[in-house]
Amino acid sequence: MNTKNRIQRSALILAFAASTLALSACQNLSSPTVRFDRQVNYGDAKAVELVTNEFGSTDLQMIAEKMTGGLLETGIFQGRPTVTISTVKNKTSEYIDTTNVMNSIQTSLVKSGKVRFVRSINEMQAGVDELQRQNQSGLYKQGTTAKVGQMTAAKYSMEGELTSIVKQNNATKDVYYKFTLKLFDVQEGTIEWQDEKEIRKTSKR
Repeated sequence: MNTKNRIQRSALILAFAASTLALSACQNLSSPTVRFDRQVNYGDAKAVELVTNEFGSTDLQMIAEKMTGGLLETGIFQGRPTVTISTVKNKTSEYIDTTNVMNSIQTSLVKSGKVRFVRSINEMQAGVDELQRQNQSGLYKQGTTAKVGQMTAAKYSMEGELTSIVKQNNATKDVYYKFTLKLFDVQEGTIEWQDEKEIRKTSKR
């Protein structure tokens, strides 16, 4: 084989190798391999959670059930009054999403059909933005936009607070939680209802 033929053959081999590598790269990009490092199983969301003695899902559920049951038993929601959620203070040393607790309480109360919730302070800006978009953008037919100044005000305001006391030694850790919920009459400023839920959790080292 002369030198020219050897050069042509080498060029063909290199071109084939390059095209094979490019095709392989495209396949890897379009079809990534997914690997699972561990087995995942679904569990009962209502099952008692005992992984640690920090605030957990079971505590949230216990608080929501106690507060909702107490409110509905009082009969204070005659005529489906309007309620808004005000502040929810976390006075523990842990990071706890207290909004999640109030969302569970709100969901149960809404499902009861005995109360109506209006936007909270944290949700109000989204409502204002939507009203402005409908009335100032010029995109909507007249008569179909929501009127400004027609929101229903809250008769009651709901305020919550979560506190904790932690005691521990070399062998034991004891955590005491207390969740307090108050229902204020917005106009009169009076507390119309109040209840507490206490939880104690102890762990051994």
